[in-house]
Amino acid sequence: MPNLAARLVISLLLLIGLSACQPSSKPEKPLNGPSQQTLEFDRLFTQFDDINKPGASVAVMQDGEIIFSKGYGSANLEYDIPVTPETMFHVASVSKQFTVFAILLLAEEGKLNFDDDIRQYIPEVPDFGHTITLRHLASHTSGMRDQWNLLRMAGWRLDDVITTEHVLKMVAKQKELNFKPGEEFLYSNTGFTLLAEVVARVSGKSFAQFTQERLFTPLNMSNSLFYDDHQKIVSNRAYSYERSGNGYKKSVLNFSNVGATSLFTTAEDLLKWSANFTEPTVGSPAVIEQMNTLASLNNGETFGGAYGQFISYYKGTKYIQHSGGDAGFRSYLARFPKQNLAIAILNNGADARPWELALQIADRLIKKNNPPPQNAIADAFLESISPKQISDSLELSEDILNAFVGHYWYEPETYSREIYLENGKLMYSRGQDDVSALAPISKNTFKMLNVEGEIYVKFTKNDEKSLMTVKVDNVDTYVSVAYTPVKITKTWLSQFAGSYFSPELSSTYHFSPENKQLKISHHRLSDHYIAPVKDDFFSSQIGDILFERDVHGKVNGFRISNGRVRNLYFRKL
Repeated sequence: MPNLAARLVISLLLLIGLSACQPSSKPEKPLNGPSQQTLEFDRLFTQFDDINKPGASVAVMQDGEIIFSKGYGSANLEYDIPVTPETMFHVASVSKQFTVFAILLLAEEGKLNFDDDIRQYIPEVPDFGHTITLRHLASHTSGMRDQWNLLRMAGWRLDDVITTEHVLKMVAKQKELNFKPGEEFLYSNTGFTLLAEVVARVSGKSFAQFTQERLFTPLNMSNSLFYDDHQKIVSNRAYSYERSGNGYKKSVLNFSNVGATSLFTTAEDLLKWSANFTEPTVGSPAVIEQMNTLASLNNGETFGGAYGQFISYYKGTKYIQHSGGDAGFRSYLARFPKQNLAIAILNNGADARPWELALQIADRLIKKNNPPPQNAIADAFLESISPKQISDSLELSEDILNAFVGHYWYEPETYSREIYLENGKLMYSRGQDDVSALAPISKNTFKMLNVEGEIYVKFTKNDEKSLMTVKVDNVDTYVSVAYTPVKITKTWLSQFAGSYFSPELSSTYHFSPENKQLKISHHRLSDHYIAPVKDDFFSSQIGDILFERDVHGKVNGFRISNGRVRNLYFRKL
């Protein structure tokens, strides 16, 4: 007969078994499927939801809670590794706001001042005759030439190993600025590489170490780091790709420089960062306010740029944002302060457009209590054109359209545009297959199609000169004058032949006439050919080239500009 202990065990087992067979007093709720909101977001990212394609990671925070976080597609096409919320992406220029924040933390501690001269900390920066402050660098108003453009012109590939030391040596050789500090806004990565170096020199720690200790750890951003060593192994990282025919190829990135770029992070970690702007754990409210304040030029005007980020409006709603793009990585972080909403989207395919997806998400979440600003297209420039006229564009005869065909020169920035006729439509060409169609909305005014923003083109005459006026978003106006391209002969081209050297790039270009074009040769770049646009002005893959002459009319050098670098000088050897 079993002893008492054994009988108790048997009784307990029987009770457990019986209770397991009894119906629950609380019926179990049926499992719910995805919410309607989740299904909507999934539809937005259908293009990435394929393990055979580069992917996306998206995270959305509203009222302090992450309401959506998901990965799509592949983080590594060679091993079919899927993107998850823990996948770390290189976020390129989204890095810049972290760099400014680090500077402001040091300023708050009295270790530097935002208006200090950069040469106080990095004396290798040349004396350009004007003071360049940390504030100038943090707002893209320094006039410093952009590091990536300079390196390309010097023959570097952007998949080369590029270190902070390389950038600093390039900066040390510069002899001119693009403009006087504070006079203009012109995006410059160089400024943020310099700011990160200031953080390192003032703190006595590497920028990666400083940001880890002062930003990422306190904010519990456990999947974030600044990547200052291209050989460093990063777990759960994504690799970048670009389209090649019907498939993809690797878009290699070997950056070993920080400040302007090189933050590895996740979409969820970026939301932890965003939350710090609402309820600061790191930095004081004064630091947050400075970050979110519009920078101004010497004349007091603002330009939409704050510090390491930009202030924008979408359908009347203010938001603070920055995008990023290096190799095949694309990233976007947007904060909508009044709505307490933040959206982070990270991609590893070069054709992704995360900023568009972020605004589509915002459309679904922002309360429609802010009416969009009125479309102010009815001004003298557009001759009071109605929306109906824009949507129902006119049909103009080829005889009328041919009157506008030709080449147009914009003198302030020395560039050319060509207008030509194709299949009964006017085409606006920027060169190198960058073409937009023009839809007529009056006999001499056209709307540019398939471009971001509202761009209108109007053709007029002034003192027998044919003019082309381009108006962008009813704000910026550019007036170009028609001209006749130069007649090219081998003899005319031969005057430009020779070798030209830039001490600022430590680089030499060779020009030789060939088949009514100039061939450009460089020891690291592929040969390519250029033709004159107007007089001594040529457009090339490396930038716009304007040859200079001595008092006798002989070519003795040239200056080259390519957007973020202006008037860099090469002398003829």
